[in-house]
Amino acid sequence: MGGPLRVLHVVVNMNRGGAETLIMNLYRNIDRSKVQFDFLTCKKGVFDKEIEEMGGKIHRIPYVTDVGHRRYMKSLQTFFQENQSYRIVHSHMDKMSGFVLKAAKHADIPVRIAHSHNTSSEGGAGAKLYKWYAGKQVSVAATEMYACSNSAAYWLFKKKAASAHILKNGIEQKKFSFTTSVREKVRSSLLIDKETLLLGHVGRFSLQKNHMFLLDVFAEYRKRNPHSKLMLVGEGDLKEQIMDKVKELEIEEDVLMLGVRSDIHELLQAMDVFLFPSFHEGLPVTLIEAQGAGIPCVISDRISEEVDMGVDLIKQLPISPVSLPSWLDEIDRTSNGQRKPIPSDSFNEKGYNINHTATNIQKEYLQLGGARI
Repeated sequence: MGGPLRVLHVVVNMNRGGAETLIMNLYRNIDRSKVQFDFLTCKKGVFDKEIEEMGGKIHRIPYVTDVGHRRYMKSLQTFFQENQSYRIVHSHMDKMSGFVLKAAKHADIPVRIAHSHNTSSEGGAGAKLYKWYAGKQVSVAATEMYACSNSAAYWLFKKKAASAHILKNGIEQKKFSFTTSVREKVRSSLLIDKETLLLGHVGRFSLQKNHMFLLDVFAEYRKRNPHSKLMLVGEGDLKEQIMDKVKELEIEEDVLMLGVRSDIHELLQAMDVFLFPSFHEGLPVTLIEAQGAGIPCVISDRISEEVDMGVDLIKQLPISPVSLPSWLDEIDRTSNGQRKPIPSDSFNEKGYNINHTATNIQKEYLQLGGARI
């Protein structure tokens, strides 16, 4: 066999979500002469061009919401029957990985990895029931189980969670280290003066991220501190609802909606406090990035404590309406303008150094692929 071991990653699209960011961080840091990533997607993504430039192949099939269950399953089956040269399929579709890996199993793909990135399914009752049905196939079809946290492992793998491999959402720490010059440059470009307290959030506009509560928090905090603004980085299906809420609260002039950005590492430098009131998460890479930048983070108590790197930057609070005053008080407590430098040892010890993570996953891929050659 010549050339690198080609690993097929399965996602809906390669946009700037948490799982996708992790995959790209790994991709950029592996030895691509030994392991190469290919992708099975359903929609175009912002990382597609970079993937192809690094030698990756992008395959496309229609998604279930566009063509229905039968045609989606047929597309999966046809794809794997026509691409049986892959020895490793790594699916990042949470419960939907059940359908993906079932089709891969039928095509005799030997290594089938189910990777849990969350602790709850999204969508309405019908969508959750469908995903529950798909998830029942995971334990039957997967040969390997990965998760971003112990809570994410338990959610998808239940009784088998203890045998799951926890793959930390590593980052390039140096890229996020705080520098005054970058902070001043970004704030100047956004027309934010030194006296303004900038609250920030990075995440797609979806129900999971709980933007409505976030906007309520900011609207109330702005009454306490008129010299404050909120930066929202992301896009998504709820954008119009979020914009309507901003207008309803009469905070249009103080909410910056920046869309999807490639310079998250720089935007974080401009923030004073990072807010993250999600209803559920696996282990969000953006919170690792925020801690890497030394930003105090006020987050939902529904997020796993595993996200806390132990550098005194995380404060977890309830997200019920009665807890809103606690969020305001915590913003005041943490917004002292001081940035805490984070030693690289903290990332190494907690397993969030992407170089170490990439080296480890590369060894695992080679062992898994080689064991079946």
